[in-house]
Amino acid sequence: MQTITKTVLYLMLLALGTACETIIEPELEDAAPVLVVDAWLTNQEKAQEIILTQTQPYFENELPVGVTGAGVTVRGRQSGRLFSFVESGNGIYRWTPAANDSLGPVGEQFDLTIQWQGQTYTASARTGRVPKLDSISYFFEEETAISVEQWVGEFWARDPVGKGDTYWIRTWKNGVLLNKPAELTVAFDAGFSEGGNLDGVTFITPVRRGMNPIEQNEDDEFLPAYAPGDSAYVEIRSISKEAFNFLNEVIIQTDRPGGFSELFARPIANVSTNITNSNPQGPRAVGFFNVSAVSGAGKRLMP
Repeated sequence: MQTITKTVLYLMLLALGTACETIIEPELEDAAPVLVVDAWLTNQEKAQEIILTQTQPYFENELPVGVTGAGVTVRGRQSGRLFSFVESGNGIYRWTPAANDSLGPVGEQFDLTIQWQGQTYTASARTGRVPKLDSISYFFEEETAISVEQWVGEFWARDPVGKGDTYWIRTWKNGVLLNKPAELTVAFDAGFSEGGNLDGVTFITPVRRGMNPIEQNEDDEFLPAYAPGDSAYVEIRSISKEAFNFLNEVIIQTDRPGGFSELFARPIANVSTNITNSNPQGPRAVGFFNVSAVSGAGKRLMP
């Protein structure tokens, strides 16, 4: 029995070793391009942009080509106001407010309509509330077995009372947005998930420290998060629960470490969307539409 077991284990290891050395060049079937909608708006008093592109082959290395000739509008249900987004090149459609103007207040429900190539795509979103971002602080960490000597930042804010608020935390270090998959931070109330039961309290430490960049040098060694002279600007954006789920799916599908661990990773799949075609038989679209209220603060780490 032991001999049989050893033989089976040997064959399994041999097969695994062989698999690791095998170069696989899959031939993927071509698929018709699909409309991609990037419509993450805010009620801030500044220009708002909706970006329309099309999907492309998986191994395509070029940037997606912008969609031209689309009609893009957003309407506020309560106000009845229609916002026309004007094409400005490279698939960007922009609405620029007059002074002291914005899409509307917290609680407003918005309807997005995109007309393109004889199809009408729609989505809706409600602007949720957002807590005040009170401050940003830095503290020094000594070198450990898993981290370098560094300054670490964290923001301070308190989730308002009432379960079900969802947020997207975005950070700029020295004016550059932290947009790696591992740097994407979302929160449900003051924690990471709906089951956290963290309503109405200060955001938990891992969420607060989501403002720290994850950077490595050419030797894959981690770099300090911040150094004296660096600055950080952090925004908390209110998002819908559907947008919260969408961003979590994006994290899962894009933050993939590779190597042996990929054997146990969730298979790549399309993420959810709230964009629908009014013609059920027509081509679908992907992407998301959300309108956020925003709270932000910045601070420089003084030498």
